[in-house]
Amino acid sequence: MRKLSIAALGVVAALALASCSAGDGGSREAETADLRVWLVGTDTPQEARDYLIDTFESENPGSTLTIEEQAWGGLVDLLTTNLSGSDSPDLVEVGNTQAAAFTSAGAFLDLTDDYDALGGDDLLPGFVEAGSYDGKFYAAPLYSGSRLVFYKKDALAAAGLSVPTTLDEYVSNGEALAEANQGASGIWWPGQDWYNALPFIWENGGEVATFESSGWKSQFSSPGSIAGLEQVQEVMTKASRAPKDANETNPQVGYCEGTTLQLSAPSWVKWSILAPLDAETPGCPDEEANLGVYAMPGKDGGAAQVFAGGSNIAVSANSAHPELAKKALAIILSDEFQSIYGANGLVPAKLSLADTLGTDEVAAAISEAAGAARLTPPSPKWADVEASGALTDFFVQIAQGGDVKSLAKDLDARIDSILNG
Repeated sequence: MRKLSIAALGVVAALALASCSAGDGGSREAETADLRVWLVGTDTPQEARDYLIDTFESENPGSTLTIEEQAWGGLVDLLTTNLSGSDSPDLVEVGNTQAAAFTSAGAFLDLTDDYDALGGDDLLPGFVEAGSYDGKFYAAPLYSGSRLVFYKKDALAAAGLSVPTTLDEYVSNGEALAEANQGASGIWWPGQDWYNALPFIWENGGEVATFESSGWKSQFSSPGSIAGLEQVQEVMTKASRAPKDANETNPQVGYCEGTTLQLSAPSWVKWSILAPLDAETPGCPDEEANLGVYAMPGKDGGAAQVFAGGSNIAVSANSAHPELAKKALAIILSDEFQSIYGANGLVPAKLSLADTLGTDEVAAAISEAAGAARLTPPSPKWADVEASGALTDFFVQIAQGGDVKSLAKDLDARIDSILNG
């Protein structure tokens, strides 16, 4: 079983020492520098990237800022290696479910004294919690995006279906669409996608993991979780035609090809679907009028408890230029930068900027979904669970028709050993 090397290499002390030495170099911050910022994936729009670079270099003459784009796959191991080295990037984006692994290990600079200046209580509270450890603030919110359901209006109408109002209707609609359109997914769900299983677990009264007196306890085999997982398997085997071992990247491809009639994805996927034909990953902008969206419904109506995707951003404890890095972070959390996220369908890091999402159908769905959105367990070792592949392995087996109860018991044992190891 693969474990994070943060603990295995014993870098906590080294990072702590590096953090102290970085904070002592007051005169060094007067020097110019090339600041390195790691952003992950393509979610941050080019307009926001350009704004960050231009504003930072204008406000800090002689210094430059370079954005180095990383991939989500293998990110935890990549950060573990690079944050502990002498050539650490200065600012790093990290998934909200991964933040606790690094805050608890001393990999990020303590930003507690900068909390108010960076936004204070206006910052997304769930992401502030994810970026805090032992009463201190280390990783600020970057952006959020609850999962929404995107669908083809004409396909739903042709099947005589309406937008569902309960989770059971969502499942039955998906199956009906798949049956009426042979070869197409009524709900596109590749086997590795565990994020979309969480609302089924939560809505049926289950949990992912809970903290008890004896430590963390994985809950996938609890009665509520089993009920949700059985619904997940029903969707994967009866409504989805997606590959059983694929991941959830580029969901717009099947939508634009017409082989995906519904899909649950982060709110910003709208812009992937409507990307111009000459984009690096083209979308189908001619489908805009046919693109419908709604918040996934809960078991008893209302919005389901969906996973709140998104990222935190932090200054590396090993940054050679911590004060410059904090200046760049202030730009990233500025109203101007964060408003670019809102205009592109990502929930800004500040509560006061919610209106930048607009007033269209997607904005309304985001607002509805965000009110019930949840995060994964706040264990410092949750990133270890993700990095181990335990979740993706489990859901691939579910998609392939495996026995839910026995697989869930095995998964619980595997997760317990990681969280309490």
